[in-house]
Amino acid sequence: MDAAPALPPGRRPGGGMSYLEWIAAALVLINVALVALRSVWNYPFALVAVTLYAFVFFEAKLYSDMLLQGFFFALNLYGWAAWMRARDESGVPVRWMSGSARRGWALATIAAWAGWSFAMDRHTDAAAPWIDGAIAMLSITAQWLLARRRVESWFLWILVDLIAIPLFASRGLYATSAVYVVLLGLSIDGLVQWRRAAATDGMTP
Repeated sequence: MDAAPALPPGRRPGGGMSYLEWIAAALVLINVALVALRSVWNYPFALVAVTLYAFVFFEAKLYSDMLLQGFFFALNLYGWAAWMRARDESGVPVRWMSGSARRGWALATIAAWAGWSFAMDRHTDAAAPWIDGAIAMLSITAQWLLARRRVESWFLWILVDLIAIPLFASRGLYATSAVYVVLLGLSIDGLVQWRRAAATDGMTP
């Protein structure tokens, strides 16, 4: 008798939803809710979530997103340390970027997206490499700005959510797609809270 094919990590027999995906999705929701509240304890949840999502995205052939999780892991460690140094009794202070910094980051993100997506399109069997690449590069920029406590990070997360919802649904990652619907709402709330916090500290766009 032939051996049964090995199932990917956490995958139910018959192709059902991945247990890892559900666990990772729940951890992401907790993480983002804590980020919006400017709590430094968002980071432990983020570290576990990105580790699990590396397996989930590999299975879905979303290689840009899979590789992105390694970057997220390192940047979350950096962000955790940076937030621990910066926090005060009312939470981590936030601020706006300068106009020149915004333009520089916008150009760098567009260039990185074009180069990365072209490479993934030419050299891998990635599904939707250009859309997946946009999510990856926008997420890298957003995560870095989040670690640096910049209000603009939330605008990018909102854009990431809007792109990711239909892509993940099209790849059968329904739990993750549903999570990104919730993340869209949390990102909008995070933007509102961080704008208010920046204004309280005398910071303006």
